[in-house]
Amino acid sequence: MPIYALTMLLAGFGIPVLAALNAALGGRIGSPLAAATILFCVALLVSGLLLIATGPQVLMRAGGAPKHLYTGGLLVAFYVISITYIAPKFGVGNAVFFVLIGQLASAALIDHFGLFGARVSPLSLTRSTGIGLMVLGVWVTQRA
Repeated sequence: MPIYALTMLLAGFGIPVLAALNAALGGRIGSPLAAATILFCVALLVSGLLLIATGPQVLMRAGGAPKHLYTGGLLVAFYVISITYIAPKFGVGNAVFFVLIGQLASAALIDHFGLFGARVSPLSLTRSTGIGLMVLGVWVTQRA
């Protein structure tokens, strides 16, 4: 489990870096939408190379997956495009603050109800308090 935690910690570090880099690219080239498109092209290239290296035959099973599972791509596109447009105007910290609040709320609901096949982890008073403290902590860091 420590490797999972470390991997997710690194992914968390990447979210504001992605926001800042893509916002800067969008400003430099004059188009946040073009910056988002470039990001997706780079991501497609990297994930495609990793897929080829690890076994592309798994793609054969993709057609049998329920179609609603593909909406994750829409959510990623929404996130990248919105953070690329908004971060330069609102601040990376403010933008990521609201992203984190949304992540905490949706993660709690997904876990509580076991949505999308997630492991069920009921939203107890203790968990709710912890999430509230996390929200408060992130809010305090942005007020300074």
